[in-house]
Amino acid sequence: MAGTTLPTPLYGLYQQRIGFSELTVTVVFATYAVAVIAALLIAGNYADVMGRRPVILAAMAFSAASAGCFLLARDLPPLFAGRLLSGLAAGLLSGAATAAVIELAGPGRKARAGFAATAANMGGLGCGPLLSGLLAQYAPWPLHLVFWVHLGLVVLAGALTWLLPETVEDPERWPPPRPRGMVVPPEVKGVFVPVSVAAFAGFALLGLFTAVAPSFVAQTLDVHNLAVSGAVVFSVFLASTAGQSLTRKAGARRALPAGCATLVAGLLLVALSLAVQSLPVLVAGALLGGTGQGLAFRAALALLDAAAPPRHRGGTISAFFVVAYTGISLPVVGVGALATWLGLRPAGLVFAGCVIAVAASAGTYAALRPPKAE
Repeated sequence: MAGTTLPTPLYGLYQQRIGFSELTVTVVFATYAVAVIAALLIAGNYADVMGRRPVILAAMAFSAASAGCFLLARDLPPLFAGRLLSGLAAGLLSGAATAAVIELAGPGRKARAGFAATAANMGGLGCGPLLSGLLAQYAPWPLHLVFWVHLGLVVLAGALTWLLPETVEDPERWPPPRPRGMVVPPEVKGVFVPVSVAAFAGFALLGLFTAVAPSFVAQTLDVHNLAVSGAVVFSVFLASTAGQSLTRKAGARRALPAGCATLVAGLLLVALSLAVQSLPVLVAGALLGGTGQGLAFRAALALLDAAAPPRHRGGTISAFFVVAYTGISLPVVGVGALATWLGLRPAGLVFAGCVIAVAASAGTYAALRPPKAE
């Protein structure tokens, strides 16, 4: 997952080298999200049929190919190809790896395993920009070294995955393509709708920080240190991981509306930081909003895991991530389009207002009609 966010602090360097607009940055980023959604829709149930391990290994292969594209990037096509392959890797990994970690846990350890899976997801996404920002700012070869490091990590992850036991009974070796689209078992739909809307809002915040926060930091706040930009993005994912650790104590049904409320508060601070041009306020908004996103995100996965039948768990989780990654892509492209027309600050303020409305609606609905599964 770290590989999917490695380019975040580097987009400014690519803009200088290749020459493209802020809208192009968001479209390059959105290519990743579209590939995630495509992989989830086309192969979201493959982990339930083929088994978890082969799907995870395929994701590792796509991730390595993505790093190769960025190492060869001299113009826009390799950037788009790298983001496309990275999205395919994340799409295959999201449902399969989360289900595998939960299933590999022993009796009484499912909740801890769920936290490990979601923490690895968000922690990896946060470590990507932190690592690339530090290496780009303080080490040689700013557009290459980090991707060589990533290739080494992928080899290590692939070797560890090869040694894991398979958790799916009687997996099919080479099943034909059987895309199911957005298929959610009937018994899960009452839980799926509210948790997915909350995930959409939370991932929209993550998309903002992953795609355009470095531009906000450089152009609006006049901070040009790539390590600082990477650390700002890292802070939202670090807070998300911390928020996830609070979910078990609060209980999933209470954590979902509480997470949405905290997310709204964080978005208000992000909007304020753009209005007053303050980096500390932006970081505070990232920490508060990330905490709310993590709180709601883990609660959503816990509620889905409890509601989904085992044979459809991977597919249900994949459908959930389809909605989440729609949230990480469409609003961000909207910010890029608005930025070319209004500028980054007004675009960011419009974005914050829209996502606040979605998060507040999801939190209110979850508070008034809490999902039954826990």
